[in-house]
Amino acid sequence: MGVLLKKPPNAAGAAWPAIVVGLFVAFGGVLFGYDTGTIGGILAMPFWLKTFSTGAVDKMGQPAITAQQSSEIVSLLSAGTFFGALTAAPTGDFFGRRYGLIVSVGVFTIGVILQTAATAIPLFVAGRFFAGYGVGMISALIPLYQSETAPKWIRGTIVGAYQLAITIGLLLAAIVDNATKDRNDTGSYRIPIAVQFAWAIILVGGLLILPETPRMYIKRGKPEQAAKSLSRLRRLDVDHPALIEELGEITANHEYELSLGKATYIDCFKGNLGKRLATGCLLQALQQLTGVNFIFYYGTSFFTNSGIKNGFTVSLITSCVNVGSTFPGLYLVEKWGRRNLLLFGAIGMATCQFIVAGVGTGVGLDNLPGQRALIAFVCIYIFFFACSWGPVAWVVTGEIFPLKVRAKSLSMTTASNWLLNWAIAYATPYMVNSGPGNANLQAKVFFVWGGCCFICIFFVWTMIYETK
Repeated sequence: MGVLLKKPPNAAGAAWPAIVVGLFVAFGGVLFGYDTGTIGGILAMPFWLKTFSTGAVDKMGQPAITAQQSSEIVSLLSAGTFFGALTAAPTGDFFGRRYGLIVSVGVFTIGVILQTAATAIPLFVAGRFFAGYGVGMISALIPLYQSETAPKWIRGTIVGAYQLAITIGLLLAAIVDNATKDRNDTGSYRIPIAVQFAWAIILVGGLLILPETPRMYIKRGKPEQAAKSLSRLRRLDVDHPALIEELGEITANHEYELSLGKATYIDCFKGNLGKRLATGCLLQALQQLTGVNFIFYYGTSFFTNSGIKNGFTVSLITSCVNVGSTFPGLYLVEKWGRRNLLLFGAIGMATCQFIVAGVGTGVGLDNLPGQRALIAFVCIYIFFFACSWGPVAWVVTGEIFPLKVRAKSLSMTTASNWLLNWAIAYATPYMVNSGPGNANLQAKVFFVWGGCCFICIFFVWTMIYETK
């Protein structure tokens, strides 16, 4: 990491303020990761199931929820994020990047309040939708704020830190769920949900101190404010030659964008741009179809139902592997290039998924060595995902679009990620669970994810060119 943060000798001004700002704003990824991760543990908590169950019971005769309820609770967050991602760009343009983020955190907080207050599924689901809407807006606005404040030489690493913050959020969710799972009161699920108020307060507190982005001021025709903002970020005087040069560059870029004219959404689908949009949307859709969110949404309940006694501990282990494996990804994306890393990840993930599916189906899940092999290969699979498809899908979609259509095309690729996220969250309980109307695939579901990882290999080989 030290190598990545080393300032080039010809870069004027202090690097640390912009790095600190970029890394602090990446903290928003913790909100996103924590919110995604916490539900997996809550769905397996005995007290939560007893409170929210509408009469269904599991194999042991304990209170449970139906596949329909489970898919509704998990998938509505993703439905909210889909709409949130699409409204993020207009929100960021109307309020500015900084206040746009504060508004997004406000929407997220409404969702957290509703979930904390809930004692039945309808209010809980409404809270999930609002929290998702806020998370969707945050997920699109943070990389925008980071790329408009970070110095050029470190922009890639700063934006990559957002993916790292998401994995840290998932890990924190696993830790808190593990700590409260055995409580026999509403604290078992209310504490993990209410912890999110702390993340919201930290993010808003910091945003009230941080400057608006210089590019936003230029866009609004306020060059003096832009100079002040850049002066704070670079620790240079307003009349320093390096600062005047960078400001000139931002202004020239903005004027160049205006000279290209307005691009409509229809333009994004035409000719070569349409091919790039299809590539970006497919890349983001396939990132979801690798099955990683199955492990973070339903992993705890899947492992518990599979007879593995400590489902919460397994989720804690997978979250630790996820965080640790993101670091080599941030390094390898520049060293190996985007295409090679995606190919490496897809081959590794496909192999692991087929082994997990084979072990789970062939040996059976009551077999202790079989359980250990299953957990080991799930962890190796997460390593391959976290160092390749996790961060690199975002890097590639950020690099393949020309300036004129970049904002619109990126909103559509991000929305396709959330759309597939919703579809998987919605369909999985029906695919995995036993009972009438369900496919009862159990561990065989890994054949489906493995097949999708196999498609990823062919997709990268035929469609992805090196964008480094």
